[in-house]
Amino acid sequence: MNILVTGGAGYVGSACLRHLLQLGHKAIAYDNLAQGHPEAVPAGSFIEGDIADTTRLTQVLQEMDADAVMHFAAATCVGESVEHPEYHYANNVAGTLSLLNAMRAANVERMLFSSTCATYGDNPKPPMNEKTRQVPCSPYARTKLAVEWMISDFASAYGLGYTLLRYFNAAGASPDGMYGEDHNPENHLIPLVLQVPLGQRPLIKIFGDDYPTPDGTCIRDYVHVDDLARAHSLAIEATTPRTHEVFNVGTGNGQSVKQILRACEEVVGSEIAYEVTARRPGDPPALVADPSKLKKELGWKPRYEQIEDTIETAWKWHKSHPAGYGTT
Repeated sequence: MNILVTGGAGYVGSACLRHLLQLGHKAIAYDNLAQGHPEAVPAGSFIEGDIADTTRLTQVLQEMDADAVMHFAAATCVGESVEHPEYHYANNVAGTLSLLNAMRAANVERMLFSSTCATYGDNPKPPMNEKTRQVPCSPYARTKLAVEWMISDFASAYGLGYTLLRYFNAAGASPDGMYGEDHNPENHLIPLVLQVPLGQRPLIKIFGDDYPTPDGTCIRDYVHVDDLARAHSLAIEATTPRTHEVFNVGTGNGQSVKQILRACEEVVGSEIAYEVTARRPGDPPALVADPSKLKKELGWKPRYEQIEDTIETAWKWHKSHPAGYGTT
């Protein structure tokens, strides 16, 4: 297949693109580099561009004779979305509208959208399956749900086939230590914790320890980025112009913030300093996947089921690339 990967120079997008190339697909990353890194993309597989540029997107899709689009390009920081919702609505909602219009103009009939478990919001009974009520509690999550609705509406009106992947917390790095997370600013828990033993921050802040969870800290389902990539390839290969499908992608096992902290201490072999601060707006207490549908219908199974194994890959990446892709 010929697949355009929007946001394909980002953390998850580039992992999925590299996996597609390994499987023999022709995959091209389309990214404006606001958050992505060209070093994460194999040579010859990158085009710089913005999804807001409908004309350029249409041209790229036509020139590569695209069969499908994997859509990752988005603003993703929950805290930032609370402070600057206009930025997230412009990037996530208006940007996707531009992409859908370009796909129509180029006659591309298949789409995989990188959605999020955050659309489920503050639901009291994890694990969550695909029928769990969606009550997003941050502007970021609401933009993702709005995009889900928009894709569904375009599918009904214009015959678009789509798969929505609501995945949980992406984590880890490539086992060889060559590719991993590099965000500025960093907002993912595992890299932030690992910055402490690297000497890049004095301690890790835990945002609230009074949630209704066993140890009072938020619980999340951490899925290795390579497992995410395999889920994306299985999903896009199963998507036809008549597909209207949704899958959760997660391990089914939740880890609290304090459990992640302890697991990182075990991996690095030393204690990691922390302090508890006030809750962060927009954070649900617990988000844990029920991935049984993905396992049953697409045959997916996570290879990284123990959080320590995922953290091991992240630690290898961060030790060898302390400045991310800027490390020489």
